[in-house]
Amino acid sequence: MEGGTRRWTARGPRLRACRRDRSAPEAGEPLCRECARRGWAWVGLRLCLTCGHLGCCDSSRGAHATAHHESTGHPVARCLGTGCARPGRGWAWCHADEVYLWPR
Repeated sequence: MEGGTRRWTARGPRLRACRRDRSAPEAGEPLCRECARRGWAWVGLRLCLTCGHLGCCDSSRGAHATAHHESTGHPVARCLGTGCARPGRGWAWCHADEVYLWPR
Protein backbone atom coordinates (compact mmCIF):
# COMPACT_ATOMS: atom_id res chain seq x y z
CA MET A 1 0.00 0.00 0.00
CA GLU A 2 1.69 3.19 -1.16
CA GLY A 3 1.14 6.45 0.69
CA GLY A 4 -1.87 5.06 2.62
CA THR A 5 -3.88 4.59 -0.58
CA ARG A 6 -5.43 1.33 -1.67
CA ARG A 7 -7.48 0.62 -4.77
CA TRP A 8 -10.66 -1.44 -4.57
CA THR A 9 -12.77 -3.36 -7.09
CA ALA A 10 -16.58 -3.54 -6.80
CA ARG A 11 -18.20 -6.97 -6.51
CA GLY A 12 -21.76 -7.74 -5.66
CA PRO A 13 -25.20 -8.49 -7.05
CA ARG A 14 -25.41 -5.19 -8.92
CA LEU A 15 -21.86 -5.40 -10.35
CA ARG A 16 -21.56 -1.68 -10.85
CA ALA A 17 -18.64 0.54 -9.98
CA CYS A 18 -18.33 2.42 -6.72
CA ARG A 19 -17.86 6.11 -7.52
CA ARG A 20 -16.52 7.09 -4.09
CA ASP A 21 -13.08 7.93 -2.75
CA ARG A 22 -11.26 4.79 -1.70
CA SER A 23 -8.19 6.06 0.14
CA ALA A 24 -7.50 4.41 3.49
CA PRO A 25 -6.37 6.45 6.53
CA GLU A 26 -4.49 4.57 9.22
CA ALA A 27 -6.65 2.83 11.84
CA GLY A 28 -6.54 3.89 15.49
CA GLU A 29 -7.29 1.63 18.43
CA PRO A 30 -9.16 -1.55 17.43
CA LEU A 31 -12.41 -0.80 19.26
CA CYS A 32 -15.77 0.84 18.78
CA ARG A 33 -15.48 3.83 21.12
CA GLU A 34 -19.24 4.36 21.26
CA CYS A 35 -19.81 0.75 22.39
CA ALA A 36 -16.83 0.86 24.79
CA ARG A 37 -18.28 3.98 26.49
CA ARG A 38 -21.57 2.12 27.04
CA GLY A 39 -19.94 -1.13 28.14
CA TRP A 40 -21.32 -2.99 25.10
CA ALA A 41 -19.55 -5.77 23.21
CA TRP A 42 -19.30 -5.63 19.41
CA VAL A 43 -19.20 -8.34 16.74
CA GLY A 44 -17.02 -6.69 14.07
CA LEU A 45 -15.45 -3.35 13.26
CA ARG A 46 -15.63 -1.13 10.18
CA LEU A 47 -13.06 1.55 9.33
CA CYS A 48 -14.36 4.64 7.51
CA LEU A 49 -12.06 5.19 4.53
CA THR A 50 -12.87 8.90 4.43
CA CYS A 51 -11.95 9.96 7.97
CA GLY A 52 -10.71 6.87 9.82
CA HIS A 53 -13.68 6.55 12.22
CA LEU A 54 -13.86 3.05 13.69
CA GLY A 55 -17.37 1.77 14.43
CA CYS A 56 -19.08 -1.54 15.03
CA CYS A 57 -20.83 -3.52 12.28
CA ASP A 58 -24.58 -3.91 11.76
CA SER A 59 -24.52 -7.27 13.58
CA SER A 60 -23.44 -5.41 16.72
CA ARG A 61 -25.87 -3.82 19.16
CA GLY A 62 -24.92 -0.24 18.23
CA ALA A 63 -24.39 -0.53 14.44
CA HIS A 64 -22.18 2.55 14.83
CA ALA A 65 -20.41 2.25 11.44
CA THR A 66 -23.72 2.60 9.59
CA ALA A 67 -24.80 5.39 11.97
CA HIS A 68 -21.52 7.18 11.12
CA HIS A 69 -22.28 6.87 7.39
CA GLU A 70 -25.82 8.18 7.91
CA SER A 71 -24.67 11.20 9.92
CA THR A 72 -21.64 12.14 7.79
CA GLY A 73 -22.35 10.80 4.31
CA HIS A 74 -18.95 9.07 4.28
CA PRO A 75 -19.66 6.20 1.89
CA VAL A 76 -16.97 3.50 2.20
CA ALA A 77 -16.00 1.42 5.25
CA ARG A 78 -13.47 -1.43 5.34
CA CYS A 79 -14.05 -4.57 7.39
CA LEU A 80 -11.52 -5.11 10.18
CA GLY A 81 -11.12 -8.27 12.18
CA THR A 82 -11.95 -11.95 12.04
CA GLY A 83 -14.90 -11.86 9.63
CA CYS A 84 -12.93 -10.18 6.86
CA ALA A 85 -11.19 -12.98 4.94
CA ARG A 86 -7.43 -12.59 5.52
CA PRO A 87 -5.91 -9.81 7.66
CA GLY A 88 -5.06 -6.84 5.46
CA ARG A 89 -7.02 -8.28 2.50
CA GLY A 90 -10.57 -7.83 3.73
CA TRP A 91 -13.52 -6.34 1.92
CA ALA A 92 -15.04 -2.88 2.13
CA TRP A 93 -18.65 -1.79 1.73
CA CYS A 94 -19.86 1.25 -0.20
CA HIS A 95 -23.05 2.39 1.55
CA ALA A 96 -23.94 4.84 -1.25
CA ASP A 97 -23.66 2.35 -4.12
CA GLU A 98 -24.52 -0.74 -2.03
CA VAL A 99 -21.61 -2.82 -3.34
CA TYR A 100 -18.82 -4.82 -1.75
CA LEU A 101 -15.30 -3.75 -2.67
CA TRP A 102 -12.25 -6.03 -2.73
CA PRO A 103 -8.57 -4.99 -2.85
CA ARG A 104 -6.95 -5.33 -6.26
